[in-house]
Amino acid sequence: MPLSKLKQNSLFPMIMLIFLSMIWGNSFILIKKGLLAFSPIQAGAIRIIFAAIVLLPIAFRHLTTDYKSYWKKIIFLGLISNLIPAILFAVAETKINSSLAGMLNSLTPISTIIVGVMFYKSKINFMLFIGLFIGLIGSALLSFVGGEGGLGEFNFYALYVILATILYGISGNMLKGLTQKINPTVIISLQLMSMLPIAIFILSTTNFYTQVSTNDDALFSLASLFILGAIGTAFAGSIFIKLVKQTSAVFASATTYLIPITAIIIGLLDNEVLFPLHFVGMGLIIFGVLIINKFR
Repeated sequence: MPLSKLKQNSLFPMIMLIFLSMIWGNSFILIKKGLLAFSPIQAGAIRIIFAAIVLLPIAFRHLTTDYKSYWKKIIFLGLISNLIPAILFAVAETKINSSLAGMLNSLTPISTIIVGVMFYKSKINFMLFIGLFIGLIGSALLSFVGGEGGLGEFNFYALYVILATILYGISGNMLKGLTQKINPTVIISLQLMSMLPIAIFILSTTNFYTQVSTNDDALFSLASLFILGAIGTAFAGSIFIKLVKQTSAVFASATTYLIPITAIIIGLLDNEVLFPLHFVGMGLIIFGVLIINKFR
C-alpha cells in the first residue's frame, strides 16, 4: 500500500504510536548495554554526540534565524532535556535495572503538571491532585522494593530517574511557548547541536580512547549508544511530532502507558528480575497519569 494511502488509514496513527513506544521502550536496555564498556558520563555524552550529528543538517539551516533569536533558551533546554537526563539515566542504571527505569520514566507527565502548578501558574483541581498523589505513591513504592521482592531500604538511585523526569517537566512547560514560534524538529536539532561541543569536551576529559581500544565490549556499547542517540532521540522525536500533528497531543501521550510495557518485556528477555510490587507501583503511576490526562 502506498504511504499516502496508508496515512489515510485509521490504523496508521495506532501503528505509529506502537512503533514509537517500542523505540523509546528499548532506550533503557540500550543504556544498560552502553554501560558495559563506558561510564555513565561517557555513555550520556556519546548518546548526545550521535543524536546531534544526525540532526546537524537541520540545525545548520536555522543558525542565523531561530538559533540567533532564541539561543539562550535553546541551550538551557538542551541541558535540561537532553544532556543532563542522558547522564542521569545512565547513572541510575548502574544500580537499578532497565525495566525499573522504564517504569519510573512514566512519572514525566506527573512532573510536568507539578512544575506547571508550582512555577507556571497552571491550575489544579481535585481530580488532578488525586492523580498526582496516586502517581507519587506508585513511584515511592517502586523506590522501596528490595532485592527479595519485599519493601526494603529506599533505593537512592531511583532519584536520578525521578530528577530526570522533573527536568523533562520543566522543559515541557518551557517548550509550550517556544513551539509556537519554532518548528519542534528545529528546536530538537538546535538543542542537540548546542550540546555537541559540551558532550565532546566531557568525553575528552575521560579515558574514552583507552576504553575503545582495550575493552572487548566497546564496539557493542558504541553500537547500542548510536541506536539510542540516532534512532531513540533524533528519529523518534520526529515521529512523535508527526503523530501529534496527525492526531492530538492527548493521543500521542499514550506512549506514557506503552513505553514501560516495552521496557519490561525487553528487560525480562535480558534476564532482569521483577517482583509483584514492581507491577503494583507501575500500575499506580499509570493510573495516576490516566486521571491527569482525563481531568486536566
